[in-house]
Amino acid sequence: MIPSLDELAAHDREMAALPLTAHDVREKLRDRVRPVRRAVAAELREADHETCRRAALALARLTADDHSEEFTLAFTRSDGWSVEELTELCEAIGRGGNGWHDLGWIPLLGERAAAFPPERRAGLWAVAERLIDETGRFYLGGQESRLVQRALAPVNPEAPPLPLGLDGWGALVRAHLGGSPAPHLVELVEHLAEAGSPRPTKAWRARAVDLLAADGAAELVAAAVRAFDGPLPAGHVRLLRVEVNSDMARGFAWAAALTGVDGAVAALARLAEAAAGGGRQVVMDLKLAGAAVHAMAECDGAVEALRRLQRTVRSRALHKQIDAALTTAAARDGITAAQLVERAVPAHGLAADGTRSWRCAPWSVTLAVEDARTVRVSARSDDGTVRRSLPGDLGGGPELAAEIKAVAKEVRRTLSAERARLESLFTVDRSWPYEEWARHYRDHPITGAVTRALIWQSGDGEPFLPGESEPVGDRVRLWHPARASLDEVREWRETVTARQLRQPFKQAFREVYLLTPAELETSPRSERFAAHLVVHDRLYALVKERGWQAEWLHHHDEADARKELAEGAWRARFRYVSAGREGGELVASTGAVRFERRAGRRWAEAPLAEVPPLVFSEAMRDVDLFVAITSIGADPGWSGRGGERHRAYWRTLPDAELPPSAEVRRDALARILPRTAIAGRCELADRQLIVRGDLRTYRIHLSSGAVFMEPGDVYLCVVARRATGRQFLPFEEDGRLTEILSKAFLLARDSAITDESILRQIRP
Repeated sequence: MIPSLDELAAHDREMAALPLTAHDVREKLRDRVRPVRRAVAAELREADHETCRRAALALARLTADDHSEEFTLAFTRSDGWSVEELTELCEAIGRGGNGWHDLGWIPLLGERAAAFPPERRAGLWAVAERLIDETGRFYLGGQESRLVQRALAPVNPEAPPLPLGLDGWGALVRAHLGGSPAPHLVELVEHLAEAGSPRPTKAWRARAVDLLAADGAAELVAAAVRAFDGPLPAGHVRLLRVEVNSDMARGFAWAAALTGVDGAVAALARLAEAAAGGGRQVVMDLKLAGAAVHAMAECDGAVEALRRLQRTVRSRALHKQIDAALTTAAARDGITAAQLVERAVPAHGLAADGTRSWRCAPWSVTLAVEDARTVRVSARSDDGTVRRSLPGDLGGGPELAAEIKAVAKEVRRTLSAERARLESLFTVDRSWPYEEWARHYRDHPITGAVTRALIWQSGDGEPFLPGESEPVGDRVRLWHPARASLDEVREWRETVTARQLRQPFKQAFREVYLLTPAELETSPRSERFAAHLVVHDRLYALVKERGWQAEWLHHHDEADARKELAEGAWRARFRYVSAGREGGELVASTGAVRFERRAGRRWAEAPLAEVPPLVFSEAMRDVDLFVAITSIGADPGWSGRGGERHRAYWRTLPDAELPPSAEVRRDALARILPRTAIAGRCELADRQLIVRGDLRTYRIHLSSGAVFMEPGDVYLCVVARRATGRQFLPFEEDGRLTEILSKAFLLARDSAITDESILRQIRP
């Protein structure tokens, strides 16, 4: 035996006794043992085969430090191994992890094992399989894992090893293949593992199509796709646990698209969402998510699933790939991505009137899209009993009830997505031939519910409501108040209010933001909403809700919120910086708004004068909303906390000029209040709604909703009630209009208030 090996073993025991945090001590021990390691290597080069064999076994048993170079040297120079010794060697390597930094010994293990009859290699193969799994899970990348598996192929007594992990998704695919898969299926699996990038080459795809035509190939792909929904092993952060499985999954994702497997779109969408970090204890694998997204673009009926991914995934990089996938899917049909999206809105089995029915005696169940925000499920029994929800004794069992609930959920999702999509059309200069607009917008069972509550415009500029004076044969575009005269805007606001037309989003009452001379001087930035103090957590949540990409602001940092407009042709950037912590909350100070024009794959900052007016108006409208809702001035209790800078800012807001959002709110109240029972007790001032109660007179600020009592200008703390009876509201975007009206109804009848916390303030 080699004498220096005893010193290495003593060193290994000393390392094992150290705590994992003793990094400095470990490095000193490694420095001290380097001469010993050189001595071991020198002695191994002179030793005979049997000595090297025993030295390799001894080195494999060391677990506390890396001796892979000495181990590989000993194993390479050894000979005369038995199957039992090779099995013991692999078991020792698996326990200690030694040898993975130098893989030169692995092909030699395969060659030596192949010299034994197949019946004697079964036990060795069981250990070698575990080694393959360990290399992929903890030590090596996918490419290296595949090299290890190919090198150990001769060990397998039944079939060549596959580039698949041994548990989770890989185990499910292996189970379908069985112990002795057909050679052409093995060739297919090995080819799929070489997919590489999220969008593989034409040569790879051509070869894949040939291999997928063989017997059993389509069934294998279908089984692999089903296995994507298999359970995630507890305590593991990788979706497919080992790197080689992720490589393999990319190939199977594309194979699913190329073969048109049933359910491929839904399975690939779930895979993309999970790989994008959508599951618990799962880290992002954007290469896998991107492959699933691009493979979906090759499938029929994938547009709605891709649009849903746009709403659920957070990765900016993956969002770009989803956009590219939508463009690819559209190009296949010879249309634009926007046309593809509007033509692919699912109807979910609804009839033209937006309803779907199920008969399950004694009940008839109806799902109805009642308006742009309401999807209702009701049931009527044979005896005339009506339920506004699913009855417990529904015929058809729990499966039918689950189906109806699932359809209702999907309809609500699609309706929400269509509201957001149609609102985004405000920044796009686009029109439709009348027949196309009628087919894909007005008459669609879901999109139609949004369309019919909006104002549209004919090619000659004449506005209309769907169903009234439609411009048959003309072109149609979405009406925006920025393109209308003030008289026309006033007329439509009156029409919407008089008809009690609840619009899916602000349109008739939509704020318009025009470029000012001061902004032309500060171009390319607008400081219209700069220097406001906002609560960062609320700002971040609202920014994300409005579809902006936002960065989390850390203390003493600055961040940007970004949103693409006009179908990706323009981008707005809103800057904010940390202004310190008060009362456990991070306060941010708002900065400038800038605009960028897309230039190929890059963005170029543009002067404000070159920004399209509707792009400018819509972006500034969002920023106004952010400031109005999240400003510390919207919190009446802020005056009692915070530094002098924060309190000084808070005190200036009640007398500040109303922002456009509050001006529109004032206009809406001017039209709503005369139609209410409290009209005689209310008066609109410049910045406040004045309400005369029996006990006091109250002033409700039109921007913040804060209430002050006269005499004395005393602040009144009132928790807003969300309901205002059956009172019609032409819009409700941020909840402030409802809040102001609910407070007005309450305080106009202050003598009827029974809440002691309010009465103690009114009658101190």
